[in-house]
Amino acid sequence: MKNKFTSLLLLFLLTSSCQSVKVAVDYDKSVSFETYKTYGFLKKGIDRAQINDLDKRRILRSIEKTLLEKGFAKSDNPDVIVNFFTKENQEINIFNNSFGNFGYGMGWGWGFYNGARTTVTNSTKGVLYIDLIDNKTKQLFWQGIGKGYLTTDVEQKDKVIDDFVSSILAKYPPKI
Repeated sequence: MKNKFTSLLLLFLLTSSCQSVKVAVDYDKSVSFETYKTYGFLKKGIDRAQINDLDKRRILRSIEKTLLEKGFAKSDNPDVIVNFFTKENQEINIFNNSFGNFGYGMGWGWGFYNGARTTVTNSTKGVLYIDLIDNKTKQLFWQGIGKGYLTTDVEQKDKVIDDFVSSILAKYPPKI
């Protein structure tokens, strides 16, 4: 029973930690963020992102949706150029749930009992960088970085990508 409880607790911790996106941002403190009203994408930069075209389109849609919600408008001559790139790492997690007992019993003998149970899981951790570049100066003025677990489940990909993008862009504009 104790082993079953430990396994359920471990499963809960793994699944709850997989749902969060850790975000960090960096920005130029001398920039007036309220002057930026329009955006466009850096096609050359996005084309270099090393993910499949389906996921690129998912990220682009999510960035567009979030920027529109923030009051931006898409433009052919934008104030802000948006770029993104990704990184991916495979993680192998080994959990050794071993326990041992030493004892003596009548008719059973004595000795060490090792009830070791090892669990191995494989997960993919992704990093999404979203860069905002001033179109006039061609200088990066804001960067958001989101780190979290990815999924291969097609039904969940849109939600995971939306979580990444909305978590990152929730930090824009910075609270100065």
